[in-house]
Amino acid sequence: METKQYEDLARKVRTDIIRMVHSAGSGHPGGSLSAAEIVTALYFKEMNIDPENPKMENRDKFVLSKGHAAPVQYAVLAERGYFPVEDTLTLRKLGSKFQGHPNMHKVPGIEMSTGSLGQGISVCVGMAIANKMDKNPGRIYTLLGDGELQEGLVWEAAMAAGHYGLDNLVAIIDNNGLQIDGKNDDVMTVRPIDEKFKAFGWNVVEIDGHNFEEIFDAFDQARACKGKPTAILAHTHKGRGVSFMEDNAGWHGKAPSDEQTEQALEELGGEL
Repeated sequence: METKQYEDLARKVRTDIIRMVHSAGSGHPGGSLSAAEIVTALYFKEMNIDPENPKMENRDKFVLSKGHAAPVQYAVLAERGYFPVEDTLTLRKLGSKFQGHPNMHKVPGIEMSTGSLGQGISVCVGMAIANKMDKNPGRIYTLLGDGELQEGLVWEAAMAAGHYGLDNLVAIIDNNGLQIDGKNDDVMTVRPIDEKFKAFGWNVVEIDGHNFEEIFDAFDQARACKGKPTAILAHTHKGRGVSFMEDNAGWHGKAPSDEQTEQALEELGGEL
């Protein structure tokens, strides 16, 4: 596909996210919107997967370590053909398989149930080690929030990944600078992110997380790097694509009203 087609897909994913969270009356739109390009790039170009056979042998795997951003993964999986898009409008409703955090036992394409911050990347280290031991060519990808880096568990995982030279592991950091309580730098700074990962033996690539060409180039660099895991530091904007949500920590975890939803969808070019 051309870059414009990927951009259109990301816009559609953002529309799905808004519709989903509005329908639920709760959820996490800010950090879901900031990751739309990254997750779209993974499922539509980078990863070796098959929506018709989600458990395909030797497949690549993606784990959403920042599990509260489940709407972006649900939206991309739906657009990729794992299940109908309209099904995701049951988000967070009683009996729905699309709960507030991903459930590997209920949703096709979900490789790990996540939500407790720091556990996603930790599980991915185990997956990457297992693939090495089994001579499985599948690659492991995970997406972390930058606020999630305040968890000590992340750095234990980073230490292990560097020690074992897990060049089949890629961690993408959604670096939007905000978390539920405000700016990361005010709550507890995680800077310098790049130097921290380098100190743990990682290859680090820094990009604009909303630029598909830079995202694809970063994945190419990760594949070319041997003997080290790769951390992609993706600079993003929380609430990307919706004017009143963008760079606003207040939209970390709340649903838009009917009027706000109409405005958001109009800005995104979608329909309610």
